[in-house]
Amino acid sequence: MADIRVKVAKDKADLVKALKAGEGSTGPFNTYAEIVTFGAAFGFSKGKRVPFDQASRRDPDPIPGDQFKNRGLMDLIAVVATKDPKVLQNSEEAIQAKAKIFEEYANGGFEILEKQLVGVTDTSQQILLLVKSSTISFDSEDLDILDFL
Repeated sequence: MADIRVKVAKDKADLVKALKAGEGSTGPFNTYAEIVTFGAAFGFSKGKRVPFDQASRRDPDPIPGDQFKNRGLMDLIAVVATKDPKVLQNSEEAIQAKAKIFEEYANGGFEILEKQLVGVTDTSQQILLLVKSSTISFDSEDLDILDFL
């Protein structure tokens, strides 16, 4: 990924920090990249895309693109969201568009998680329960491969 940094909304920074495993946290994730990836996948699965104006500048800092292990998920979310395969190009504009879409779905996922985690003491357990109880339905009419040809 060309010099990209994936940002977290400023108002979600505390939640993102709480989701990171470490001292005093029951968060299930080892890195901020894993947290943002989960947030984006969760937000996307719920159809929740939330733009934001202010990004966190410190803890979590914007996350370098090379820290994301599953960049294919970012591509997949972007192409489905835009219904335009040009978003997969390696141009600076396309790369920035993918990052923005990913950030917005992550923000949407975090918005849902924030509500679900109010008063929860074991974050990992609650997220596991959330994922287990989620049913992802995919209607074949939602995505037609012919749209991309």
